[in-house]
Amino acid sequence: MPALLAALACIYCDAIAATPDFRVEDRSTLRMPSTAATNGQHTLTLTLANIGGWNDTGITAAVTTAAGILAQCGLRLAEAELLRIRVPASHRDFDTPRSLELARALPLRKPAIYFAAGTRQRPAFDAEAIGRGNSRTRPELADTVWIIHGARDPGIVIAHELAHVLMDSGEHDNTPGNLMAEETTPDNTRLTPAQCARITATGTRNGLLQAGVD
Repeated sequence: MPALLAALACIYCDAIAATPDFRVEDRSTLRMPSTAATNGQHTLTLTLANIGGWNDTGITAAVTTAAGILAQCGLRLAEAELLRIRVPASHRDFDTPRSLELARALPLRKPAIYFAAGTRQRPAFDAEAIGRGNSRTRPELADTVWIIHGARDPGIVIAHELAHVLMDSGEHDNTPGNLMAEETTPDNTRLTPAQCARITATGTRNGLLQAGVD
């Protein structure tokens, strides 16, 4: 019996040692400029998880740009909580198995944007959106956006990926100037009335937007 207890204790200790150390080191609320906190019929509250050593100023600028783009659909960014999260080097990049470990250990209010150092996914993208429809085998990652450090036009990228999450759709629209074109550029920032309607209807139904708040 003592030998069995010792063996079980060793297994337990090994399991604890194998658990990555995830820790929220700092928590703050980003104060959005008035241009981002516009009046709107639907309120958006974001969680911003800095796991890749991003600069707070860069995150604020990118989120402000994204909020300004989504305002055309009547969305108002009410609050953005910024978390600086300590993660092992192995978890600073977006990588489905490791990112699942992080999401399970530290469940965040959704929608959440993870500001990662890089990506181990293949093919590699500057950012990825995970909605309800493409998270059936990884539900902990539902309603999240993962963007890598050094992404070009990060504010536009965030708006694009958030629209995917809010619409719960991976569809693209390559109409010139449309935000949902496959390539995100400063020239592609417009959303159609139909896209806005889907964003607000699906986002509200999934609990990601609050309707009727000015």
